[in-house]
Amino acid sequence: MASAPDLQRSIDAVWRIESARLIAALTRIVRDVGLAEDLAQDALVAALERWPQTGIPDNPAAWLMAAAKNRAIDLLRRNKLLDRKHQQLGYELESSHQLTPDQINAAIDDPVGDDLLRLIFISCHPILSSEARVALTLRLLGGLTTDEIARAFLLAEPTVAQRIVRAKRTLSEARVPFEVPRGEEFTARLSSVLQVIYLVFNEGYSATAGDDWTRPALCEDALRLGRILAELVPEESEVHGLVALMEIQASRLNSRVGPSGEPILLLDQDRSRWDQILIHRGLTALEHAEDLLAQSATNPAAPPSARDEASRHEPKVGSQDAEIHPGPYTLQAAIAACHARALTPEATDWHRIAALYAQLVRLTPSPIVELNRAVAISMASGPAAALPLIDALADEPALRSYHLLPSVRGDLLHKLGRHQEARAEFERAASLTRNARERTLLHNRAKAAEPAP
Repeated sequence: MASAPDLQRSIDAVWRIESARLIAALTRIVRDVGLAEDLAQDALVAALERWPQTGIPDNPAAWLMAAAKNRAIDLLRRNKLLDRKHQQLGYELESSHQLTPDQINAAIDDPVGDDLLRLIFISCHPILSSEARVALTLRLLGGLTTDEIARAFLLAEPTVAQRIVRAKRTLSEARVPFEVPRGEEFTARLSSVLQVIYLVFNEGYSATAGDDWTRPALCEDALRLGRILAELVPEESEVHGLVALMEIQASRLNSRVGPSGEPILLLDQDRSRWDQILIHRGLTALEHAEDLLAQSATNPAAPPSARDEASRHEPKVGSQDAEIHPGPYTLQAAIAACHARALTPEATDWHRIAALYAQLVRLTPSPIVELNRAVAISMASGPAAALPLIDALADEPALRSYHLLPSVRGDLLHKLGRHQEARAEFERAASLTRNARERTLLHNRAKAAEPAP
C-alpha cells in the first residue's frame, strides 16, 4: 500500500488528467456546468474516502466516471433536477417523464471528444470576461484548484473563486447550449478559445508580476489544452499554428532562467539546453498548419477557419504562393521557428523575421507588434534604422505603462553609444515592471549602460 503522501499525489494526478473528461460528460446530461462540476467533485470525495483503504483501482478514470454517473442517476431518480430546473439548470427537461438510467448511461458513454470540445467552447464563451474565461478554463479543463489558479496569477483566492462562481452562474442564466457553434459563430468562438489558451501560456512564459520570471506549470497546462484542441478540430490551421508557437517557445523555458532564477535573454541563452523534442513537435505542427492552408487555397469551398478575416490578403508563410493566407498564430510560429532553426544567435535570419512581423502588423495592427518589428529591424539593419520606429511609438496610449518600450529604446541607445539616455530608459523600464526578477535585470542593465570613466 502506498504511503499517504504518495497516494494523495497519485489521486491529484488522476484528477488533473480525468476531471475535464468527467465534467464534460456530466454537463451533457445535466446541462449545467456548475452542477456537473459538483457531481465530479462528489466522485473525487468518494475516491479520497475509498482509495486509501482499497488502493487506486486499475482503471481510476472508469471508477470516477461510474461514481459520478451513479450520483447523477440518484439525483434524477429523486427528481431533484426537475425540482430545480428553472433555478439552476436553465434547461427544459420533459415534465412528463425522466431519462432512464439506461438512457443516461448511453449518453455518458458517447465519444468523449465531442464533450471535451463542447466544454472548451463553454469555458471560453464570449459572454464571459477574459479573466473569467481564463479562470474557468483552468478550473474545468486544467483541473487546477482555486488556490492554484490564484497563486499562478498572484491573485487573492476569494477573487478567483468569485470569478469562477460568477462565470458558472452567467452561463447558467444565459442558458448557453452545450454544443459546438457553427459557421461564423464557430470562427468567433474558436478565436476566443485560442486567445484564452495563449493568455495562459504567456503568463507562464513571462510572468507579469511576482518573484519568478517564468511559471512552467502554466505553460504545460496551456500546451496540454492546445494539443487536445488540435485533436478535436484537426482541420483548423490556426489551432496547429498556436500549438506550434507554444511548443517552440516552451523549448526555451529551461534556458530562460539561470541557477538563481535570474532571467537570461534570448541572445544570451545556451542553445544546447533548448528542448529539441519540443522544437521538433513545434516545427511539425507548423508544417501541418501550412499544409492545411495550402489545401484550403486549392479548395475554395472549404469552410472558413478561425484565422482573422484580414489574413485572406496575406501571403503564405513558407512559399511564394500568394493564395495561401496564414493567421496570426501561424505567423508567430514561423517567427519562433526562425529562432529555433538558428544554431547560434548570429545565424538568425533577422530579415525574414522582420518581414514576418510586417505581415503580422498588416494582419493584426498593434503597437506591441510594431515594437517587435522594430526590434527585428534593429537586428537586421542596425539600431539607427530602428530607433525612429521606436520613437514613433512613444505616444501610443497602449504602451505608456508598458515596460518593454523603454527597455528596447534603452538597448538601442546603448548600442549607439548614448549611454546616459540608455541608463534613464532602463531605469524607467524597471520602474514600470511588476516582476521582481525583471526589475533586477533592468537595474543591472542600467548600471552596465553607464559610460566608462
